[in-house]
Amino acid sequence: MPKGKKYLEAQRRFDKHHPYTAGEAVDLVKMMASANFDETIEAAFQLGIDPRKADQIVRGTVALPSGTGKSVRVAVFAPADKVKEAEEAGADVVGGKELVAEIQAGRELDFDLAIATPDMMAEVGKLGRVLGPRGLMPNPKAGTVTPDVGKAVREFKGGRIEYRNDRFGNVHVPVGKASFAEEALVANLAALAAEIMRVKPASAKGRYVKHLVISSTMGPGVKVDVGKIEDLTALAK
Repeated sequence: MPKGKKYLEAQRRFDKHHPYTAGEAVDLVKMMASANFDETIEAAFQLGIDPRKADQIVRGTVALPSGTGKSVRVAVFAPADKVKEAEEAGADVVGGKELVAEIQAGRELDFDLAIATPDMMAEVGKLGRVLGPRGLMPNPKAGTVTPDVGKAVREFKGGRIEYRNDRFGNVHVPVGKASFAEEALVANLAALAAEIMRVKPASAKGRYVKHLVISSTMGPGVKVDVGKIEDLTALAK
């Protein structure tokens, strides 16, 4: 797919082979975000893992201190005694067996994240073919299967996000918007980097974080110096 004039012009404004500090990279990405909408800033980690091995899967959640800048619609699968708790926490869609039945019947998936209580998973499991391919299936490792639905809803609404490596060993995570201040984006990137380092699989061999690139929705990727990853993670609060 041919690149647009703005993209090609942005590429000429930096050295695509040079690894920058986190602050420098964020500044460049913000400067090159020239679309007529507030572009999302995404971090892409290339990890030294073998994603074919179950003990090298990198998955979990992390709270971004500056939030994501995105409104997240949350669905909660819960029994009747948990419905009020979920609604008061801000859940957009709440239900039990009847919600499962509605989705089985073709209801639109008008939510970005699904949370379930443990006792609802037998029912929610029936939706595997619907929720699974869209990345919406609740999972304990992602913090989306929990008896404390109120806390989970508040956290995900407030900036907690899920991450997971793809089949190539890469982890792609949004860390904010181009309109965020540099300090806010660096803080989010630091929190994410610290989390990625924290969950390093014990069986992973060699260099763990091979590359880290950040980019805006419509802009080119800018390399972050992974040789100074400890300096970045030290910024995490």
